[in-house]
Amino acid sequence: MKNIKIITITLLVLAFVSSCKQHQEARRPISQASGSFMKKSIVRNKKLVATEETQIKDLIKSNPSVKYLASKKGYWYTYVAQNKLDSLTPKKGDVAFFDYEIKDLQGNIIYSELELRPQIYYVDKQNIMMGLRDGIKLMRKNEELNFLFPSNMAYGYHGDDKKIGVNQPIICTVTLRDFKSEVAYKKQNQLKLKTPAVTPQVQEATPITNKPKDTLN
Repeated sequence: MKNIKIITITLLVLAFVSSCKQHQEARRPISQASGSFMKKSIVRNKKLVATEETQIKDLIKSNPSVKYLASKKGYWYTYVAQNKLDSLTPKKGDVAFFDYEIKDLQGNIIYSELELRPQIYYVDKQNIMMGLRDGIKLMRKNEELNFLFPSNMAYGYHGDDKKIGVNQPIICTVTLRDFKSEVAYKKQNQLKLKTPAVTPQVQEATPITNKPKDTLN
C-alpha cells in the first residue's frame, strides 16, 4: 500500500514538472516575435530619420547664402538676429520669455507667433518640444534664430493632434525676449500682488459762475 502511494506521488510530481517545462517552452515564440518587431521598428525609424535629414539638407542647399549650424542633438539652426554683446544663456533654474512661429519645410505657416504668444518657460522643468527645450539654451537675450527640427525633435510620430502631421519636420523661428532666475521672477510677481492698483485722482473742478461785476451805486 505504501509503495502505491509513493508511486502515485512520484507520478504527480513528474507530471507537474513536465507541465511547467511545457509552459516555459511555449513562451519562447512570443519573446522571439517581440524581438523581431523591435528590430523592424528600429530599421523603420532609421530610414525615417535619414529621409527627413535629406529633406532638411536639401532645404539648406537651396539657400547657400544662409549659414546653418548643425547641433549635436540632430537639428540645424541659423541666426536671424545675433547678440554678440552678452554671453549668458538660459539654464536650469531660469524662466525664459520667448515668442515663436512654426512653419513646414515649404515655408507655409502652421502656427503664427500671435497664436502662440506669450511663452513663459521654466527651463528644463516643463514638458515642451524637445528641439525647443535644447535650442533655447543656445540663445542669448534678444536673439532670433531659425531652427530646422526633424520630427523626432519636434512632435514625433503622432504630431500635435491638430495642425502638425505625423512625422513632420518643421521650421521654428524663435525670439528670446528675456530670461531671469526663478527667484527673481517669483519676487517680481509677489511685488505685483502686494502693490495696490493706483487709481488716478480726479480733481473736482471749481464751478464757474457768471457773477456780475460790482457796480457803483
